[in-house]
Amino acid sequence: MANGFKSIFTVLWIGGLWVIGVMVAPILFKSLDNRVAGQVAGQLFRAIGWVGIVAGIYLFVYWLWAEGLRAFQEAKLWLVIGMLTCTLINQFAVFPIIAGIKPGISQAATGMFGGGLEQWHTISALIYLVQTVFGVIYVWRDAR
Repeated sequence: MANGFKSIFTVLWIGGLWVIGVMVAPILFKSLDNRVAGQVAGQLFRAIGWVGIVAGIYLFVYWLWAEGLRAFQEAKLWLVIGMLTCTLINQFAVFPIIAGIKPGISQAATGMFGGGLEQWHTISALIYLVQTVFGVIYVWRDAR
C-alpha cells in the first residue's frame, strides 16, 4: 500500500509540475489577458506547491522507512529533498514577494536586491525549472 501511495504522490507532484508549467500556463497566457492569465497561473502554481509539500513529505518519510538511514546514500532521497526545498522556497519566500509587488505594479517597481516583478518571476521560474529537472531525474532513477 505504501508503494502505491508513493506512485500516486509521484505522479501528482511531478506530473502536475510538468502539466502546469509546460502546458497549462503557456496556454493561459496565449488565450487570456495577461493579468487574468497571471492570476489563474498563480493559483495553479500555489496549488501544485501544496501538493508538492504533502507529496514531498510523504516521499521523504517513505524512503526513510523503506531504506532506513541508507536512504541518505541514495540520489532519490536527495532529489526529493531538493524538490521539496524548491517548493518551500517558492511557496513561502518568492510567491509572497511577488504578491507584495503586484499591488504597486509597474516596470519600475523594485524590491529586495533591486528586483521588480519581472526579476522575481524569473527567479521563481528558474527554481521551478530546477524542481522539474530534479523530478525527471527522480522518475528516471525510480523506474530502474
